[in-house]
Amino acid sequence: MKSADEQVRPGLWLRYRGLPRNVFAIGLVSLLNDASSEIIYPLLPIFLANSLGASARAIGTIEGLAESVASLLKLFAGYLSDRLAKRKFLVVAGYSVASLARPLLAFAQTWTQVLAIRLTDRVGKGIRTAPRDAMIADMVRVEQRGIAFGFHRAMDHAGAVIGPLIGYLLVILYVANSKSPTRGEFSKIFLMASVPALIAVLVAIFFMRESPVKSFSENQVKTISLRGFDSNFKRFLLVLALFTLSNSSDSFLILRAMDAGVSIALVPLLWAAHHGMKVLSSLLGGDLSDRLGRKRLIVSGWILYAAVYAGFAYATNQASLWVLFLVYGIYFGLAEGAEKALVADLVRPEQRGTAYGLYNLAFGITVFPASFLMGTIWDWKGPTVAFLFSAFMGATAAVLLLLFVRPRPQERIVE
Repeated sequence: MKSADEQVRPGLWLRYRGLPRNVFAIGLVSLLNDASSEIIYPLLPIFLANSLGASARAIGTIEGLAESVASLLKLFAGYLSDRLAKRKFLVVAGYSVASLARPLLAFAQTWTQVLAIRLTDRVGKGIRTAPRDAMIADMVRVEQRGIAFGFHRAMDHAGAVIGPLIGYLLVILYVANSKSPTRGEFSKIFLMASVPALIAVLVAIFFMRESPVKSFSENQVKTISLRGFDSNFKRFLLVLALFTLSNSSDSFLILRAMDAGVSIALVPLLWAAHHGMKVLSSLLGGDLSDRLGRKRLIVSGWILYAAVYAGFAYATNQASLWVLFLVYGIYFGLAEGAEKALVADLVRPEQRGTAYGLYNLAFGITVFPASFLMGTIWDWKGPTVAFLFSAFMGATAAVLLLLFVRPRPQERIVE
């Protein structure tokens, strides 16, 4: 027998159709921006290693610093959106900064120049992310949070499917020798990649609407600190920071694929298949978090992450790499949307922007050490030890989350 709640719950398709239009607009902006970014991302470590002579440690430094800067800015941008009770301006500004920085990769001559450009790109991400996530939480009911964030992550990952496919076509179009692309050929691809980012800015300006965030008094919107936040939220941030220490840049996965014999021309296709799995798992994972609980989904995702990284430690052929990249995509669907929905569950409405900033800061504290440490261990002991270290840290974080974060139904905010 089905419970009364199960009998009245609409089907998955109807639940998606019931989301506010602004959620779809934000999803389209993310799709376009990520398509632009993911044309570049799977090719960037190859460009750095082959054309600019960067080491694994240098690649880890670039990605780690870039993501750290973004995460730190997310905290201030989220807090500012709470204070101003306005979010759209910061979201549009963030996408604009990224769209202006990205074409500059076409003219980079050294890995330090790539670092400066990536930092600027990530500044844009830092400005937009927390206000954008708060916008989504502002627009939906409590029982829609998981599916809303799952849909947004699916749209973001759909862009990451489209981007590598475009990148693959651009490699065929512009690269004469796929085993040894020239710096000039990379430049053409990077310039073409800036087009979807520009379109994303235009969509954000003309189709995205300000969320119905209320104006709160200064007494309600606290300073940037953890004071006044739920104890489970604080423990969640600590465990999340530990998990992020295992979550180094995906550039190392691409380098691992290259070591296993995956050609430069096939890297974008491998990356697109990986993100295709992210799309499917995100659409299902968001709904599951609404029905089965956030923590259960997050723990499952983190354990799967640890298992996949252990697999990467011993992967030596192309077939195993393809399987691991596909399974790795499932982790994102289980964990990403559930993590963001859990943040909204544990804080008051007037804290959302700051809470998402703190959530992203938890990544920022350890994202640079994670990538730097991964690159250092890779150069010192090889990729097998580096991936096993990450797997161990990820599994440890999953156990700690299971034991110490205990959100209760009554802690959820009913509006």
